[in-house]
Amino acid sequence: MTAQHEFETQSADRPTLLVTLTGTDRPGLTSAVLSTLATRGLEVIDAEQVVLRGRLILGVLLSAPRDHKNLKEELKDLASALDIDISVKKGVGDNEPRRKGRSQVTVIGHPLTAVGLAAIAGRIADTGANIDRISRMARYPVTAMEIAVSGVEPETLRTVLALEGVRQGLDVAVQDGGLYRRAKRLIVMDVDSTLIQGEVIEMLAGHAGRLEEVAAVTEAAMRGELDFAASLEHRVKALAGLPASALDAVYEAIEFAPGARTLVRTLKRLGYQFAIVSGGFSQITDRLAADLGIDYAKANELEIVNGVLTGRVIGEIVDRPGKAVALRQFAQRSGTPLSQTVAIGDGANDLDMLAAAGLGVAFNAKPVVREAADTHLSVPYLDTILYLLGISREEVETADADTPA
Repeated sequence: MTAQHEFETQSADRPTLLVTLTGTDRPGLTSAVLSTLATRGLEVIDAEQVVLRGRLILGVLLSAPRDHKNLKEELKDLASALDIDISVKKGVGDNEPRRKGRSQVTVIGHPLTAVGLAAIAGRIADTGANIDRISRMARYPVTAMEIAVSGVEPETLRTVLALEGVRQGLDVAVQDGGLYRRAKRLIVMDVDSTLIQGEVIEMLAGHAGRLEEVAAVTEAAMRGELDFAASLEHRVKALAGLPASALDAVYEAIEFAPGARTLVRTLKRLGYQFAIVSGGFSQITDRLAADLGIDYAKANELEIVNGVLTGRVIGEIVDRPGKAVALRQFAQRSGTPLSQTVAIGDGANDLDMLAAAGLGVAFNAKPVVREAADTHLSVPYLDTILYLLGISREEVETADADTPA
């Protein structure tokens, strides 16, 4: 028998006490309880504390003393003096063995109703999995909850909860609960209708008086009904003769997706790198990258001669396969394994990129993309990506407040 196995066997057999405290939170409660336990020289095996709307819940698992009845009476007197509730339960084993299959489930609602959350919890129970912990990630402008689940492999859980999320009108993301969830270090984003609102090529077409024609082709291409390269050639041809100054006017009119700056700012603080890859145009994306401090950018280049758009692009077209190639190139340049990349997109030409990344997120995407991606978000706030990465709204606001403008 190995030393580790012998230790685990002994731990499983030894008697324990679970002390649980509930009451109105105030300074000194946890200290008072632990100080009482300290007089007995007990070993702390596990502890967990949460404060919910001013109510403290503290659980401490201890090695059981021989005179646990006397300790129970002592804690009862302490509870009376502090006006709290304390329960003591004797058992065997320091903890239930950890179940196989650990997942982090993120549920986002706008609003998140009790009915919706109950439905998600019910489907988790139906799979035979157990909810180990629930914590709030955000309360506005959306409500986001993170649920730690064990007992079922993430892929099984993802299938069940995706369907329930659709029924309840909720965004539900299921990720492996292992260490590598915290190690995603490269974010690769689509640009049009993802990083920014709207489509640049349609904005240019508006200046050329061809908006309706170009918008119809764009929509069909994003649904996957048209070959992207052919559709791009058709749309760019409609821009022939447009003064290059229209690019400046379009750039000035661009609006970022809500939360875009927050997403980039927060993750850059944590050492993440960012890339944008677009079927749009480098004359716009290069400026966006400079504005946000994005590390890498790749897009098509419009041909301009004598200050006028010719209706052609220069070089190889960045299409659906090209976006996946770009993601791999960015990962190699940044020294990031593909398993530690996150790709975000909305259209059919993003599908290969989403599949290649460690986590593919369909953001307000077309149905064909939602169905294929690892997870999808239907709220308009790009910074909800942070909740999928285990970063709460409170942590973001605290970091912003602590950082000089």
